[in-house]
Amino acid sequence: MKKLIVTLEYPPQVGGISSYVHNFLLHTKPDEYVLYAPEMPGAKEFDSKFSWKTYRYNPYFPFWPHWLRMFFQILSIMRKEKIFVIHIHQVLPCGYLAWMILKIKKIPYVIFLHGSDVAIGTRNNWKKALFSFVLRHARKVVVNSRFLENKVKQKIDKPVPLTVFYPCPSDRFLQKIPDEQLVALKKQLALQGKKVVLTVSRMVDGKGYPHIIRLLSDVCREIPNIVWLFIGDGPKKQTIVDLVQRNYLQNVVRFLGAMPNDELPKYYQLADLFVLLSHQDEEAEESWGSVFLEASASGVPIIAGRVGGVEEAVENMRTGIVVDVYQSKAVVSSIASLLSNEKFAAELGRNGRERVQKEFRWETQISKLEI
Repeated sequence: MKKLIVTLEYPPQVGGISSYVHNFLLHTKPDEYVLYAPEMPGAKEFDSKFSWKTYRYNPYFPFWPHWLRMFFQILSIMRKEKIFVIHIHQVLPCGYLAWMILKIKKIPYVIFLHGSDVAIGTRNNWKKALFSFVLRHARKVVVNSRFLENKVKQKIDKPVPLTVFYPCPSDRFLQKIPDEQLVALKKQLALQGKKVVLTVSRMVDGKGYPHIIRLLSDVCREIPNIVWLFIGDGPKKQTIVDLVQRNYLQNVVRFLGAMPNDELPKYYQLADLFVLLSHQDEEAEESWGSVFLEASASGVPIIAGRVGGVEEAVENMRTGIVVDVYQSKAVVSSIASLLSNEKFAAELGRNGRERVQKEFRWETQISKLEI
């Protein structure tokens, strides 16, 4: 008897949910889970590296309801693998098929919520009714922060069985990169003698890129040898590139693009500071922020925008500084302070690393998750 994980985001696709699901599987028994994920380039090679069984399909019909194709594919997997519970990582549309399977096969399901899915699922009354219906019939609803737990309670009129499960950074972020590799990378990127600031995020609304660029000239006056590395991609990339060019910051900002998670640790470890000025964007807001824990695991101090569940991931004045992104002078002062005061910055980095080692290991979190 096995558990089936159903996700529409999984490596080699890069992203927070992809990383979450993959790290979850890495810290469970290989024969305990089976995975359903979409077909994509590079998937066969990626899947061959791991011992759990992965089924890859095109999940959608070209006609409505598109997701019904996934329903038949999952029924086929269930017959082969003797599935006794299903984990769902996209409540809409995957929650529909989980409820149908519950009614037909009496197989329970667990919903994992990641943040933006709550905003999408409660956008209008019709969606909210479906979202609430799927959650109420779940064996358990797993949320990634206390903030998201409270948000679900506010959005859903009837009680649902909620459990908080904190996503953790991959173990690789705790492993020290050899000094010679960091020296070579700094030379490759011409970072010798520079103060290096790192931002890792999708380039979408709510991640604070315009705020960073707007304030960067003021930061440069305080820290003339600063270089800012942007790792990520997304629909707002060209807008961000244009902002950099209009503000004549091409010599300060380096765009490194999206990259696989196993490439990230060396960039964190060559950075002097990690900055992500997240903020609320209409209904969407950061419910957690795994990149902050990746930075902490790497021993890097943090400047974070105060929004959503960020203050659960970053302990203000202990592992980083949490700021109001609209208080420009305070943000500039915080960045300049941590780049100038190496002793305080190192203390925040050490505190963050110790916190991750103590509280945010996948084994520790999974052991609390009785599903």
